[in-house]
Amino acid sequence: MSTLHLSFYSAFTLSSLGLAFHRTHLVSALLCLESMMLSMYIALSIWPVENQMASSTLMPLLMLTFSACEAGTGLALLVATTRTHGSDQLNNLNLLQC
Repeated sequence: MSTLHLSFYSAFTLSSLGLAFHRTHLVSALLCLESMMLSMYIALSIWPVENQMASSTLMPLLMLTFSACEAGTGLALLVATTRTHGSDQLNNLNLLQC
């Protein structure tokens, strides 16, 4: 395994661990999701170059599109949560009260 692959795997693992263990604010959860998507995008961008495959060059663009949609939806949820609950802490969110 090269150092490039190790860095992508470690970035994805660290961001998923951050999402699992540091769930106090919605902003930190969104940042962890974005770093996961960024590491997946970079890995998918470099994979066709390493394998000399021209057929899978559309995958990173598709991943980037879904990442932008996910970021927009996350920010809209952040604004709506902050307006209704007063803060972005995940402890204040309770689905049974909605």
